[in-house]
Amino acid sequence: MTELRASLKSKHKFSLNWSYLNAIANGVSAIDLGALALRNLHDARQFVREYGFDLDQPAAPAHIARVHREAVDFIIHTFLEPSQAQLIPAAVAAPDDPLQLLVYASMRGQHSDLLRMWSCAVLKVMHGIFYLENNLKLRHFSTIREQVFASLDEVIHCDDSGHHFLTDGEVCLPLLQFERKNNKGRHSILLKLLQKAGYLAADIYDHLGVRLIFNTRFECLLALRTLQRAHLLSVTNVDAQRTRNTLLDLEAAKQVFSKYRAVLEHSDGYPEQLLQRMDEEMAQLAKPQTRSDNPHSGAGFNSIQVTVRKMIHLQPDPGADIGNYDVGFFFEYEIQLMDKASHERSLSGPASHEAYKRRQVETARLRVLGRALHDWIAACQPPLAATAPEASPVAAGSAPITALAH
Repeated sequence: MTELRASLKSKHKFSLNWSYLNAIANGVSAIDLGALALRNLHDARQFVREYGFDLDQPAAPAHIARVHREAVDFIIHTFLEPSQAQLIPAAVAAPDDPLQLLVYASMRGQHSDLLRMWSCAVLKVMHGIFYLENNLKLRHFSTIREQVFASLDEVIHCDDSGHHFLTDGEVCLPLLQFERKNNKGRHSILLKLLQKAGYLAADIYDHLGVRLIFNTRFECLLALRTLQRAHLLSVTNVDAQRTRNTLLDLEAAKQVFSKYRAVLEHSDGYPEQLLQRMDEEMAQLAKPQTRSDNPHSGAGFNSIQVTVRKMIHLQPDPGADIGNYDVGFFFEYEIQLMDKASHERSLSGPASHEAYKRRQVETARLRVLGRALHDWIAACQPPLAATAPEASPVAAGSAPITALAH
């Protein structure tokens, strides 16, 4: 036993990187890290191999270099003013080998802090791009879009005059406006990834969706019932954790609906004025619906937002076992319901989409750049050296990294 213990003796002193281990053990998002913990370029290559790239394949370095360029361009055009692009050190913006950024991101010291912070920022964006490009569901996006909208087209129709309406064959609700989100753009997906805690492409739920705008809030409630009767919504295919209702107080709606139900059922023609009166009475009884887990939603934005899971069916591989006749997976898309007044408020001010995007950009900017670099850029007076050190002990591969920036 003594001989065995002697053979297990470590060559170096034990050391622990507490901040890095805390991130792994306690689930700190990579986007919130201020540094990596690699000692040299050899470590960087091992890191990249485990990440998923075989650097012996000629296409891998070229792919990494392309994603690096896209990440730098994204930072310049999304987070920086035109005059600030020159603040990115050349060693980060145009390195001979993008893997060197992993080493820079692990360095500490007065003459390397700026390199570390800029390298971390670029690597965070690269990480988001890699996840975006390797999301299998997005590779089948055309099939997904076709099947999702085929289901919606069964209940959303357009008459000869170009007006849309929602129907399950029994109830028919006129739409003031019908909007389809056919695809979330690459830039928008990446921006959303970078402001989310986990920032994985699988966590983006609004790649596809529809917005249905009715005249009244009661029609939004009737639309929910219509979608449910048509089986587009059910307790089994709705992501309950992502349901957001800032539009309707259901207790107040129930009280008003019970009062007018018989009148509704015996109305001649479409009961537009009655629905407006019901909305007015509901507004007097309703409590504000403020549940919104999205920190970027502006005050005054009201909607019912439902995330729906749909089974997507793919054609099987030609060589697959004939018994595997169908391959499928669940894809989530959004259905959003709004009344006319809520929609009009969303066109300007804090509830507008433009204001929402600005808040998203600011959150992503701070998370990607980090507070120290964010403030340094704002000051525009570089206090640190911005060139790669030629003889850094870390770059040479001898000194361990012992701490992470906060």
